[in-house]
Parts: sequence; structure tokens; C-alpha cells
Amino acid sequence: MADAEPEFIRYLRDQFRRWGPVEIRRMFGGHGIFRGGTMFALIHDETLFLRSDDANRAAFAAAGMGPFRYRRRGKLVALAYHQAPPEAIEDSDVLGEWADLGFAAAQRRAAARVKKPAAKKRTTKTPTAKRRTR
Repeated sequence: MADAEPEFIRYLRDQFRRWGPVEIRRMFGGHGIFRGGTMFALIHDETLFLRSDDANRAAFAAAGMGPFRYRRRGKLVALAYHQAPPEAIEDSDVLGEWADLGFAAAQRRAAARVKKPAAKKRTTKTPTAKRRTR
């Protein structure tokens, strides 16, 4: 029997309905939120985080919202996602405005990745045995 979807996830799915179709998938102990195949938000510990970048980070800062952080190998790492303001969770129209910001940042990120030339794969040379001369 499949696990029932958590109430917060159902609530957010309903709140996003007016903004547009989204897909919410389980991932990495939380959930990713996608629109048209592009991940623009994540949910961790019943907190919504939206994609951020240089173009929209000031809006999150002005609202007093910090980045998503987690510990990796004992160090605190911040991702390019910022917490959504409480009023966005409560009001679907406000959520739509913030979702627009997060989705635009995700699209900019995707476009930048397409423009960037593929990184060359590193090849490691296998040591060759030295020939002995007799």
C-alpha cells in the first residue's frame, strides 16, 4: 500500500492550482516541485523554498527569507533556494507571484546550462609499466 501524501504537500498542491499545473515528487528526504519538467521549488520539513538567483535574491532578502541550508561533511551548505514568505503559503495569489520569481530563476538556470559548453571529461592516464632494459 502506498504511503499517503502528507497534508502539507496536499495543501501546497491545492495552493499552486491557481498558478498552474505542478508536479510534486519525493526526493532527498523532501519533495521537489516541477512545472513543465523544470524544478523551481523544494519542500523540506514542511517549509517551502523557491529557486533563487542574482535577479530575485533581493526580493527574498527584503522579505526576510533566508536560503535553504543543510550540513554536508560537517559544513553548512546553502543552495540557490530561499524560503517562501508565510503570506505566500496562506494566499494562493501571493504564492503565484513568488512562484513566478522562482520559476523564472529556474528557467534562467536551465538556459545558462544549455549555453555553457559541455565540460570536458577528465581522463586519467593509466600508468604504463616502464620497460626494463637489460
